[in-house]
Amino acid sequence: MSSLSLTIATRESQLALWQAEHVQHILQRLGHQVNLLGMTTLGDQILDRTLSKVGGKGLFVKELETALETGRADLAVHSLKDVPMELPPGFALAAVLEREDPRDAWVSNHYASLQDLPQGAVVGTSSLRRQVLLRALRPDLDIQPLRGNVNTRLRKLDEGQYDGIVLAAAGLKRLAMDARIRHAFDTDTMLPAAGQGALGIEVRSDRQDLLDLFAGLADARTWQTVTAERAVSRCMGGSCSMPLAAHGEWQDGQLWLRAAWGDEANPNAPLVSAQASAAVHDLASADALGLHVASLLQQAGAQGRR
Repeated sequence: MSSLSLTIATRESQLALWQAEHVQHILQRLGHQVNLLGMTTLGDQILDRTLSKVGGKGLFVKELETALETGRADLAVHSLKDVPMELPPGFALAAVLEREDPRDAWVSNHYASLQDLPQGAVVGTSSLRRQVLLRALRPDLDIQPLRGNVNTRLRKLDEGQYDGIVLAAAGLKRLAMDARIRHAFDTDTMLPAAGQGALGIEVRSDRQDLLDLFAGLADARTWQTVTAERAVSRCMGGSCSMPLAAHGEWQDGQLWLRAAWGDEANPNAPLVSAQASAAVHDLASADALGLHVASLLQQAGAQGRR
């Protein structure tokens, strides 16, 4: 393929810029010219309310998609867990890159683990998924909202507003902030969000040149895994306004997919869980596994949203 001149649309947070620069360096090593177009999204601007109350994860990608639509940018790099489960018409995922650590991380200046917290301690997270999982582990905790980019969240912790906070391990590792991680939750304890730790490349669906380019850069196993996870969320009508977790792991050539659902109307109700495995070999079979696990969730009492 001949050299291309490309522009990446990206949010301007430190983590988003790291992600965009990561893809920029990959493309530059292939001989392409790549610039960044920094943008502030509505999701970055609204910090006084939880995402579930102001429009969901799509607030982080809409402005970037507008840049793609108008030709100001050629591609956008997203944390896949921030991407709505169904892309608008005219857009496509060109690739999913190799996954970073998908786990949740415990961050605290005074307590080495969740179990070390005193009764009634204040823990920060605005994720409904993390809230219900934390309550299942420690129903005595005072869980308070926490919005903002990684540095903002860490600053609020350091100011003493929280006894501990929960963040994605991937973001801390990408920003070389591993030292802030006191404990990484195993996935049996805190089941991750669909797509957590994975990067997705979004383009206009009519850009066959970019679809061809990124086909060779995708990590097939990661893409299949997150496709299964996202299928659970899509079937359940999941978004940041639903306490839903979905996570896949490969064992002996099969993809094991686990999911958990919490009742947002009754956050203290027991979690509903389901799991299944399949010999996944392409995106279609991964999607089918996700739909199967979603149906098992619903049979167990989970209620989807349409």
